[in-house]
Amino acid sequence: MKILLAITVSIFAAYQANAFSLTMVSSCETSSRRAFMQSSAAAAIGAASLVSPKIANAGPPIYTLDSGIKYAVTKDTDKKQYPQSGDIVAIEYTGYLTNGAIFDGTHSEGKSNALVFKLGGTAVTPGINAMVSEMKVGQKVQAIIPPELAFGDKGICLDDGECLVKPGSTLVYDIYLKKSAIPPP
Repeated sequence: MKILLAITVSIFAAYQANAFSLTMVSSCETSSRRAFMQSSAAAAIGAASLVSPKIANAGPPIYTLDSGIKYAVTKDTDKKQYPQSGDIVAIEYTGYLTNGAIFDGTHSEGKSNALVFKLGGTAVTPGINAMVSEMKVGQKVQAIIPPELAFGDKGICLDDGECLVKPGSTLVYDIYLKKSAIPPP
């Protein structure tokens, strides 16, 4: 009883998904379904053993401030310079809604400068003040700002009722602290 069985196994390893696909072709002269299934199962087990699962890289740790702001450091620095309340700071930022839509940023069309403000003042939201006061100069973070530290129950709305940021919105910011300086006397 001559069995001619050709099994073609194609493995497509996805870079992150580690998925694979099996294609089996059989050409049998005198073969039972059971013999084919046993051969196919052996081939599938052999192919599966060739693909080793890749351990997923964990993201950066998530920190939570007492104020409720959650953040991750996306670029750290060796500098130990933290701004103090009243210092003049320069940041670059992008503000996102929770659906991923950008609502503001220092790199927007027509803007090429960093945002400069007095830390602890009213030029920015309380959430940005709180986050920047915890950062080191040169550090980048992604922060989730709760509504009460963002635009609260007012949001950013036009007179006709259309809102850029709806009232009660949680916001996400990418913030880079470029500089910090003591204010002039």
